[in-house]
Amino acid sequence: MTVTDARPLALDDWFVRDLGGLYRPWQAAPSPAPELVALNDGLAAELGLDASALRSPEGVAVLAGAAVPAGATPVAMAYAGHQFGNYSPRLGDGRALLLGEITDNAGRHRDLHLKGSGRTPFARGGDGKAPLAPMLREYVIGEAMHALGIPTTRALSVVTTGEEVIRETVQPGAVLARVASSHLRVGTFQYAAATQDADLLRRLTDHAITRHHPEAAQAERPALALLEAVVEVQASLVAQWMAVGFVHGVMNTDNMTISGETIDYGPCAFLDAFDLATVFSSIDQGGRYAYGNQPRVAAWNLARFAESLLSLIGSEIGGDAERAVELASEVVSSFGERYTRHWSAALHAKLGLTGEHPQLVQDLLELMAGQHPDHTRFFRALSAAARGDAGPVRDLVIDREAVDAWVERWRAALAEQDRPVEESAAAMDRVNPVYVPRNHLVEAALAAAVAGDLDPFRRLVDVLAAPFEERPGLEEYARADPAATTPYVTYCGT
Repeated sequence: MTVTDARPLALDDWFVRDLGGLYRPWQAAPSPAPELVALNDGLAAELGLDASALRSPEGVAVLAGAAVPAGATPVAMAYAGHQFGNYSPRLGDGRALLLGEITDNAGRHRDLHLKGSGRTPFARGGDGKAPLAPMLREYVIGEAMHALGIPTTRALSVVTTGEEVIRETVQPGAVLARVASSHLRVGTFQYAAATQDADLLRRLTDHAITRHHPEAAQAERPALALLEAVVEVQASLVAQWMAVGFVHGVMNTDNMTISGETIDYGPCAFLDAFDLATVFSSIDQGGRYAYGNQPRVAAWNLARFAESLLSLIGSEIGGDAERAVELASEVVSSFGERYTRHWSAALHAKLGLTGEHPQLVQDLLELMAGQHPDHTRFFRALSAAARGDAGPVRDLVIDREAVDAWVERWRAALAEQDRPVEESAAAMDRVNPVYVPRNHLVEAALAAAVAGDLDPFRRLVDVLAAPFEERPGLEEYARADPAATTPYVTYCGT
């Protein structure tokens, strides 16, 4: 099948050519009656694809996995991983297939990957299918993160298969077509290292460097430079999550990418009330992946990545294993400083501060931890406070005097800057969103979609595409659930 007018939907098989030993060739399960539910026209255009051709029966067949495009070699990728701290040596794509790579309009290589396309050799007893709601969740959250400027995988499409899938409820089966810079994960390196195949680990490292961090190829110690590059992009990514109140929910090492993109929107959610202990996932009973734990978990995951690279790092310094551990440990230990730098920069920007005000920022975080205001609304309301109206901020807390005292200090800092306060307030509005995927609205949109009404889903996606622009008539999209009486719980949908 080809897509005309823009160019053929022809895929490269770079991963397959380079990385034999890290996949199993496989075909998607049949889809009795594939039907397109959602197509990301903007992403299709970015990839140089013709959306109308993708909507054709032939296009839908490709997006469902029922037809293989030119140049594609569908494979289930192998990887290992620590899941909730427990090592699993063989995970892999249990219900997913990499079709191949597309070169987009900017010349970037992007994976085209199916999720929910049936059992593979890595299925571990599962049926390999996916329900409609979790696939639409991945679409919604990925597009919201993209609009927020946070590196992310994105959904190209969601197609129902004509089958039913039983999870918490009976739902239509669905296949997600996902686009990513790549699907290389920390778990991919763990798997390669565990094989004790030095050539495989070297090929994987070279592939990752070429694809994501080419500057590491020029370093004296490329494997160590790759580790440093991944530590840096992950420190930046997690700081961006924290800044918007995003809780990933399942930060296993197989869900940490080498590219620095967010991947896997299973039990994720966004904060309503600010609380470092917030956990949404039904399976995270111990709070390992709580909102406030995400930086610590990221550092732990990166230590596992470093362990996977130790043999290569050692070979780069003449086989000194002890020194290799020291060098890798130094890089992993730098995560704290790197994360703090990104987190501080994000908070200063959210507060409109151009200089360094660490105590003012820390005092605000402590105030929020005690008052639990709505995270998104609080930061957005601060721009009004900068302009002279502190009412919206005061309405979000119980201890108004404490907020008033902090606001007075903060306004004084803004007044001392070398730009007008209005410019600072406008800058704040460019980084503090009005709209994030409010959990109750996501659930309502997904429930309606499963019942056959896609209008709430489409409307939500449209609102989230412009998160920083306050628009009349969309007030309900900026509020927490007014009817919430119990904590919100998410499920991974597997």
